[in-house]
Amino acid sequence: MKLVIQVPCLNEEATLPLVLETIPKKIEGVDDIEVLIIDDGSTDNTMEVAKKHGVKHFVHHARNQGLGRSFHDGVMKALEMGADIVVNTDGDNQYPQDRIGDLVKPILNGDADIVIADRQTHKIEHFSRFKKVLQRWGSAVVNKAAATRLPDAASGFRAYSRESLMRLNTITRFSYCTETIIQAGNKGLHIESVEVDTNPKLRESRLFKSTSEHVLKSGVTIVRAFIMYKPYMLFGSLAFILFMLGLIPFARFIAFSLRDGSTAGHIQSLLVGSLLMITAFLCIVLNVIADLIRINRVLIEDNLEHTKRQRFDGNK
Repeated sequence: MKLVIQVPCLNEEATLPLVLETIPKKIEGVDDIEVLIIDDGSTDNTMEVAKKHGVKHFVHHARNQGLGRSFHDGVMKALEMGADIVVNTDGDNQYPQDRIGDLVKPILNGDADIVIADRQTHKIEHFSRFKKVLQRWGSAVVNKAAATRLPDAASGFRAYSRESLMRLNTITRFSYCTETIIQAGNKGLHIESVEVDTNPKLRESRLFKSTSEHVLKSGVTIVRAFIMYKPYMLFGSLAFILFMLGLIPFARFIAFSLRDGSTAGHIQSLLVGSLLMITAFLCIVLNVIADLIRINRVLIEDNLEHTKRQRFDGNK
């Protein structure tokens, strides 16, 4: 059983030693532990620090390409290395590396395909009350899209089985966290959660410049996932709402016509109602098109899974 621990890094020379020094050397049920550094365009001595700590496996980006791309390239490299389990952690020492054994245990026992650390955000002191509310709300939306019950969907401290990585395909380059949960939930993969206590904050996040940017990009990712996997929930709901709203102007037109005995002066109600009805019909059309695209995506992902198995199973 081979475990690959991948660490995405962007100028982490100050904190990376803390991460590498606390990664466990032995875990019960694991025969081989390898560390993989994904250098996402670092301009400091991150690579040299990693090499001094004995790291032998690297993925290098000449310029910053984002956390989503780093995760994707790291997974491809880990599968090439013959990983049975891949753990993703961060180079800023946010996560307790000594809990990696607890993170992979459900996978080793065959009880889960993916395990996500619950940071217990309500206990994190440097998180503002607003950010804690956003975390809860965001997790609730992701759980709705994925049919899961995860307390911390944004946590990047995760363990993936080899089988789950064969079936997952990330698209977004901002962050893989919400996308992989929604994909896994819709593909019937079992996800579990393990509570951890995070380490003290050492630096500001480099993933986003502000909370509003994080909310916007996460929202786009979630909406995109809804369209890809559950288009009827988005377009079907919009069509129903617009149709019901469209009935109101028509009802108003009929009511005034019966009362006054004339339609004069009430044509605007017909126009507004017709516009809403047409928009509702367009949403239904978009729903049909999106569903056909979803079916096509399923077929393409089946081919991608087959291609990955042909490419990587030879390394096992």
